[in-house]
Amino acid sequence: MTRFSEFMKQRESAASAYCRGEGDAVLALSTVRKPAGFFGPDGKAVRGPEPVRQAYEAGATQFGKDGESQFEVYQAAEGGDIAYWSGLQRAIVELNGRSVPVDLRVTELFRREDGEWKLVHRHADMLKSEQ
Repeated sequence: MTRFSEFMKQRESAASAYCRGEGDAVLALSTVRKPAGFFGPDGKAVRGPEPVRQAYEAGATQFGKDGESQFEVYQAAEGGDIAYWSGLQRAIVELNGRSVPVDLRVTELFRREDGEWKLVHRHADMLKSEQ
Protein backbone atom coordinates (compact mmCIF):
# COMPACT_ATOMS: atom_id res chain seq x y z
CA MET A 1 0.00 0.00 0.00
CA THR A 2 1.22 3.44 -0.89
CA ARG A 3 1.97 5.83 1.93
CA PHE A 4 -0.03 9.01 1.63
CA SER A 5 3.12 11.17 1.46
CA GLU A 6 4.25 9.21 -1.62
CA PHE A 7 0.77 9.38 -3.14
CA MET A 8 0.81 13.20 -2.83
CA LYS A 9 3.49 13.35 -5.57
CA GLN A 10 1.03 11.61 -7.89
CA ARG A 11 -1.77 13.94 -6.77
CA GLU A 12 0.30 17.05 -7.47
CA SER A 13 1.26 15.72 -10.91
CA ALA A 14 -2.43 15.15 -11.67
CA ALA A 15 -3.18 18.76 -10.64
CA SER A 16 -0.54 20.05 -13.05
CA ALA A 17 -2.00 17.98 -15.89
CA TYR A 18 -5.47 19.30 -15.00
CA CYS A 19 -4.20 22.88 -15.34
CA ARG A 20 -3.10 21.96 -18.87
CA GLY A 21 -6.61 20.82 -19.76
CA GLU A 22 -5.91 17.13 -19.12
CA GLY A 23 -8.52 15.87 -16.64
CA ASP A 24 -7.88 12.12 -16.95
CA ALA A 25 -5.27 11.94 -14.16
CA VAL A 26 -7.58 13.63 -11.65
CA LEU A 27 -10.46 11.38 -12.71
CA ALA A 28 -8.25 8.32 -12.20
CA LEU A 29 -7.61 9.44 -8.60
CA SER A 30 -11.26 10.24 -7.89
CA THR A 31 -13.68 7.88 -6.19
CA VAL A 32 -16.57 6.23 -7.97
CA ARG A 33 -18.14 5.34 -4.60
CA LYS A 34 -20.39 7.31 -2.28
CA PRO A 35 -19.93 9.63 -0.52
CA ALA A 36 -18.16 12.17 -2.72
CA GLY A 37 -18.24 15.95 -2.77
CA PHE A 38 -16.75 19.03 -4.41
CA PHE A 39 -16.95 22.62 -3.20
CA GLY A 40 -15.45 24.41 -6.18
CA PRO A 41 -13.97 27.89 -6.53
CA ASP A 42 -17.12 28.89 -8.41
CA GLY A 43 -19.08 28.58 -5.15
CA LYS A 44 -21.06 25.50 -6.20
CA ALA A 45 -21.51 22.42 -4.03
CA VAL A 46 -21.60 19.12 -5.93
CA ARG A 47 -22.53 15.83 -4.30
CA GLY A 48 -22.22 12.25 -5.50
CA PRO A 49 -19.39 10.52 -7.34
CA GLU A 50 -20.72 10.91 -10.88
CA PRO A 51 -21.67 14.61 -10.62
CA VAL A 52 -18.30 15.33 -8.97
CA ARG A 53 -16.42 13.53 -11.73
CA GLN A 54 -18.45 15.44 -14.35
CA ALA A 55 -17.56 18.74 -12.65
CA TYR A 56 -13.85 17.83 -12.65
CA GLU A 57 -14.00 16.85 -16.30
CA ALA A 58 -15.83 20.05 -17.30
CA GLY A 59 -13.38 22.17 -15.31
CA ALA A 60 -10.33 20.76 -17.08
CA THR A 61 -11.79 21.56 -20.51
CA GLN A 62 -11.66 25.29 -19.69
CA PHE A 63 -7.87 25.31 -19.67
CA GLY A 64 -5.37 25.49 -22.52
CA LYS A 65 -2.14 23.51 -22.83
CA ASP A 66 0.16 26.02 -21.09
CA GLY A 67 -0.78 25.60 -17.44
CA GLU A 68 1.05 24.50 -14.33
CA SER A 69 0.30 23.91 -10.68
CA GLN A 70 2.18 23.57 -7.42
CA PHE A 71 0.96 22.67 -3.93
CA GLU A 72 2.05 24.38 -0.71
CA VAL A 73 1.04 21.80 1.87
CA TYR A 74 0.29 23.36 5.25
CA GLN A 75 -0.94 20.14 6.87
CA ALA A 76 -1.27 16.52 5.80
CA ALA A 77 -1.96 13.30 7.68
CA GLU A 78 -3.17 9.77 7.25
CA GLY A 79 -4.80 7.42 9.70
CA GLY A 80 -5.94 3.99 8.64
CA ASP A 81 -7.91 4.36 5.42
CA ILE A 82 -8.47 8.14 5.65
CA ALA A 83 -6.06 10.95 4.73
CA TYR A 84 -6.15 14.67 4.03
CA TRP A 85 -4.06 17.63 3.04
CA SER A 86 -4.74 21.35 3.27
CA GLY A 87 -2.83 24.32 1.99
CA LEU A 88 -2.51 26.36 -1.16
CA GLN A 89 -2.57 25.44 -4.81
CA ARG A 90 -0.70 27.97 -6.90
CA ALA A 91 -1.48 27.62 -10.57
CA ILE A 92 -1.11 29.42 -13.83
CA VAL A 93 -3.78 28.45 -16.32
CA GLU A 94 -4.36 29.38 -19.92
CA LEU A 95 -7.82 30.90 -20.39
CA ASN A 96 -8.82 32.26 -23.79
CA GLY A 97 -5.18 32.37 -24.86
CA ARG A 98 -3.99 34.32 -21.81
CA SER A 99 -1.96 33.11 -18.83
CA VAL A 100 -3.91 33.69 -15.63
CA PRO A 101 -2.55 33.15 -12.10
CA VAL A 102 -4.92 31.25 -9.82
CA ASP A 103 -4.16 30.82 -6.12
CA LEU A 104 -6.55 28.55 -4.25
CA ARG A 105 -7.06 27.56 -0.62
CA VAL A 106 -7.53 23.79 -0.72
CA THR A 107 -8.58 20.97 1.56
CA GLU A 108 -8.83 17.46 0.11
CA LEU A 109 -10.00 14.27 1.77
CA PHE A 110 -9.00 10.79 0.59
CA ARG A 111 -10.16 7.27 1.34
CA ARG A 112 -8.19 4.11 0.67
CA GLU A 113 -10.24 1.95 -1.70
CA ASP A 114 -8.95 -1.45 -2.74
CA GLY A 115 -5.48 -0.42 -1.58
CA GLU A 116 -5.38 2.90 -3.50
CA TRP A 117 -5.96 6.45 -2.31
CA LYS A 118 -9.04 8.03 -3.88
CA LEU A 119 -10.14 11.66 -3.72
CA VAL A 120 -13.54 11.79 -2.02
CA HIS A 121 -13.89 15.51 -1.29
CA ARG A 122 -12.25 18.70 -2.53
CA HIS A 123 -12.89 22.16 -1.16
CA ALA A 124 -11.15 24.89 -3.14
CA ASP A 125 -11.74 28.63 -3.10
CA MET A 126 -9.82 31.68 -4.16
CA LEU A 127 -7.06 32.97 -1.89
CA LYS A 128 -7.75 36.60 -1.06
CA SER A 129 -4.65 37.43 1.00
CA GLU A 130 -1.89 35.84 3.01
CA GLN A 131 -0.84 36.66 6.54
